[in-house]
Amino acid sequence: MKTLRFIIAWFFVVPAIGAIAEEPLAVIFRDTVQPVLQTHCVACHNDVTREGDLDLSVDQDLASVVKNFRHWMVVLERLEAGDMPPDDADEQPTPAQRESVIRWIEAVKDTEAKRTAGDPGVVLARRLSNAEYNYTIRDLTGVDIQPANAFPIDPANEAGFDNSGESLTMSPALLKKYLAAGQSVAEHLALTPTGFEFAPHPVITNTDRDKFCVNRIVDLYKRQRTDYDAYFMLLWRYQNRDAFARSGVTLTELARQHGLSERYAETLWGMLTGEAESVGAIAALQAMWRELPTEATEAHQVDAQTQCKQMAKFVTTLRASLVPKVPNLTSPQMNNGSQPLVLWKNQQFVENRRRYSGEPLPEGDLGLPADSIAAKVMSTADDAAKDQMRESLERFCSIFPDAFFISERARVYLDPKKEKKLTGRFLSAGFHSQMGYFRDDAPLYDLMLDESQQQEIDRLWLELDFVTSAPMRQYSGFIWFDRTDSTFMRDREFDRYRAEDKDATSVEKVQGLSDVYIAKARRLGSSDQALAAIRRYFDDMSATFRKLEQLRIQSEPVHVQALVTFTERAFRRPLSSQEGEDVKAFYQMLRDVDGLSHEDAIRDSVIRVLMSPHFCYRVDLPGESHSESESLLASQSVQPLDDVALASRLSYFLWSSMPDPTLIQIAESGRLHEPDVLVDQVRRMLRDKRVHGLATEFAGNWLDFRRFEQHNGVDRGRFPQFTDELRQAMYEEPVRFFLDVIDRDASLLECLYADHTFVNPELAKHYGVPAEQIADSIHGWSKLDEASRWGRGGMLPMAVFLTYNSPGLRTSPVKRGNWVVKRMLGENVPAPPPTVPELPEDESKLGDLTLREALARHRADASCASCHERIDSFGLAFEGYGPVGESRDTDLGGRAVDDTAVFPDKSEGSGLAGLLRYIRDQRQDDFVENLCRKMLAYGLGRTLQLSDEATIAQMRSTLAKQDYRFSSMIEVIVTSPAFLNKRTQLELE
Repeated sequence: MKTLRFIIAWFFVVPAIGAIAEEPLAVIFRDTVQPVLQTHCVACHNDVTREGDLDLSVDQDLASVVKNFRHWMVVLERLEAGDMPPDDADEQPTPAQRESVIRWIEAVKDTEAKRTAGDPGVVLARRLSNAEYNYTIRDLTGVDIQPANAFPIDPANEAGFDNSGESLTMSPALLKKYLAAGQSVAEHLALTPTGFEFAPHPVITNTDRDKFCVNRIVDLYKRQRTDYDAYFMLLWRYQNRDAFARSGVTLTELARQHGLSERYAETLWGMLTGEAESVGAIAALQAMWRELPTEATEAHQVDAQTQCKQMAKFVTTLRASLVPKVPNLTSPQMNNGSQPLVLWKNQQFVENRRRYSGEPLPEGDLGLPADSIAAKVMSTADDAAKDQMRESLERFCSIFPDAFFISERARVYLDPKKEKKLTGRFLSAGFHSQMGYFRDDAPLYDLMLDESQQQEIDRLWLELDFVTSAPMRQYSGFIWFDRTDSTFMRDREFDRYRAEDKDATSVEKVQGLSDVYIAKARRLGSSDQALAAIRRYFDDMSATFRKLEQLRIQSEPVHVQALVTFTERAFRRPLSSQEGEDVKAFYQMLRDVDGLSHEDAIRDSVIRVLMSPHFCYRVDLPGESHSESESLLASQSVQPLDDVALASRLSYFLWSSMPDPTLIQIAESGRLHEPDVLVDQVRRMLRDKRVHGLATEFAGNWLDFRRFEQHNGVDRGRFPQFTDELRQAMYEEPVRFFLDVIDRDASLLECLYADHTFVNPELAKHYGVPAEQIADSIHGWSKLDEASRWGRGGMLPMAVFLTYNSPGLRTSPVKRGNWVVKRMLGENVPAPPPTVPELPEDESKLGDLTLREALARHRADASCASCHERIDSFGLAFEGYGPVGESRDTDLGGRAVDDTAVFPDKSEGSGLAGLLRYIRDQRQDDFVENLCRKMLAYGLGRTLQLSDEATIAQMRSTLAKQDYRFSSMIEVIVTSPAFLNKRTQLELE
């Protein structure tokens, strides 16, 4: 493989803050604010002590304040809360001094926000995050390979997300992992006659290629419903469609809704409702059909289902007795398992699938009541009736084949009874000690599949031969078998025909072996039937070899062109003509200079594409201005994004993945930036299943459960219920909840106040929910309404958060409270000092104290009280939930649980209900603003700045006007100047 190297170099300058014209603000800072800071703040918040990770001594003028304004937002928050300086400070500022500093910080914020409004800020070019890399590979290849799982964990930026250039750098060690990831993806590549595609597993070895191709065919077979009772019941529903209030439905529509073949339903409908017959199997079915109920009550539906099963049983019982018997074909000195003989027998089975054996009907009632009309029409009393019976059975066998398809086969040339249980050899031809596949699906193809399905199965069988070289390997196995297990090819005249010869499948070699093989068989007295089978075998194999050889030649330029198309999709933009030629030139160099095979050259070319910065990186280039206002922006070193770049920014925001063809097509038309078009695309994309990326990556990082799948902080000896399955269910609950909010475009306030959640059996059991409550689950998951009956509903009481914020053998009101305050409400709580004593890890070892009492003692320390008073009450409200989020009345020490809390506004409440009441009354706006800030930071891929304040204000206003619908927040973001534009030149002071 060619060594793939590239150098990524880029330069940027941190933007200097422009001079602020508001001289009074500078004067106020000098004359009023700085004296207050020097007297009351700098003693603790300086470059040495940096309490709360805050240094206020560095800001000596207004420009430095603006540059470090994120620190001043913390100061503003603490001053407004009244807990800075702390209560134990030697001296407190007067109310007038406190108010003057608050007003000054707010004035600086408003002034700078207005001055810089619309500035998109610096969004650095960056590599794809690990999650984005995995999602992009999934959508690029069609399979969820997840090669980035081997990468180091991505660091988060200041906003808590791992999708910004501030954190996503490239190191030499990581570059090597990118190369390994590209190689891993390329190992999944399979060349087909029409291009190439990717398997869900590596397809380098023959065994893996077989698995890929065989499984696709078997999966298609398994998707077809061939159970007769389902068809009879469908037809009964159609006949009684008026009773089901579906008078306008067609049989085709009904069949499609039930996942049944439209073609076969039409055939059976014509048989059952056509001209009445008087004798035979079809007459019996018609009689049973006429006896079905004609009403659609629940009881009648049960009766109809029972009778339809009886009809199906009659069909399968009778059909099994009418199958023609196929004896083994033998030939002197040939092993019964020789391929020509086995394939002959397989072909006989194919030809007999819809054929009546001609044998008399078996004795017995065939499952029909003796006095029934159906039983009577199955009896024959005269010769005329016998002729009618035969004709009926021929039609019956044609409509009801002995098998629609054969997906598994044991060896067919020995004793079928002994080998009946030897299944699992998918699509096998039934050879002993040899590989080989045989297609046996004619009844399915002719009776059930529509035209598109027929084309699909034909393509899959062709690709099986093409991708796996199965016919060549089968033929090699034939030569090997007939020279080892059989004595037939041990004569000297066969010496030049060996399985290991590279030219064994050439025209000359195949024809030569055919001649000597048939000649010997004839000398030994083979029957004409056996000679015909042998001749057909060699002719068919040779024709297949020639077809595949020609296909391989014809497909090589197709693969190269597919490589160009793949590159364009990987780069997420149209290629220039030169870039397209470069792709082809690199492939040709690998062939001509490095001597690689066609397949290896394609694989290495794919690796090169996946190592290109155009794939690994997001740059989001600007384009031409679209209007006069945008031209004005351009003159200020800000330009609108090119529509194709906008497509990538949009798709990585909403999907964490590449744009789909629809989005790229609209972008290439130059219309994506138009507000109406952009909003339409947002709404379409939010309905797409790929929005799962937004739910996982945004919500997972915002609420800090993204890595819970690997959480091992629970003592499973003490909590045996915490299984891997329960841990996975805990992780999925908030993802499914958030997806439901997106899907219904519901109110964001449901995250707090919803009286529902989503559970599977493991989580329901953990929550104490009776099994009957989730009987109507979809894929194992159900929406649990009235979840408050079990102490659930919304996101706050989800087990994933309660467990993740517990130390293992006890709860932690501090951690749980801090999670609510920080993640949900957006407060900045400084980290505790290193000297803070730890509480016992096991709540059963607290002695006579409850955890509440231990925390109360801790809060008695004035230096700790200010922070704990802000967070402890939020965590104490969750004391009714144990260390793994289970509901409880007593703690692990046997003490009664007390979940009452006194909140920061001095109001009291109990448990989840009390906490939600406090948030609704006092902090709901904080939740909304925090969510807006988090979503905007995630969407822009950078830490927020003062120029974003106008967008945040618009998001809050729009949400309030539109019932807090999820889409209204997203639409404000994607139509904002910060999202639509890019800073191309940084202004220097």
